[in-house]
Amino acid sequence: MTTPDPDGLLAEQLLRLTRRVHRIQKRHLERHELGVTPAQSRLLRTLAHYASPPRMADLAERLEVVPRAVTTLVDGLEANGKVRRMPDPANRRVTRIELTDEGRTTLRELRGARRSAAEEILAPLTEKERQVLGVLLDTLIEGDGGNRC
Repeated sequence: MTTPDPDGLLAEQLLRLTRRVHRIQKRHLERHELGVTPAQSRLLRTLAHYASPPRMADLAERLEVVPRAVTTLVDGLEANGKVRRMPDPANRRVTRIELTDEGRTTLRELRGARRSAAEEILAPLTEKERQVLGVLLDTLIEGDGGNRC
């Protein structure tokens, strides 16, 4: 007879929640007709945090993906007029990526889609449960679990 695997159950629950969050976010993006995928929306949000247009390699590092994945995302966003490639003035071999006006508008609209998706996901929780979940998620994101007594 085997013993129950509580960590295995938690891992499965986390994976199922991740898939559900992705599915709901995708549905809300489609409902708002923004013309971006969840991955493209993440790139737009990341791009907005830079003070000046980043290099493709900078985006890949920040997104924790291979550079080729960033190229594919930028290709799609550029085709839709949300970002543009521009040469680096100091090094012509380097390409920088910047938001266009349409990209900034999309980013503002994305915030509404993300809020409505989050509300749908969190709807079953009370305010107190949301606060506890926030603390637990911060702990997992920061990875400080090993530092507790």
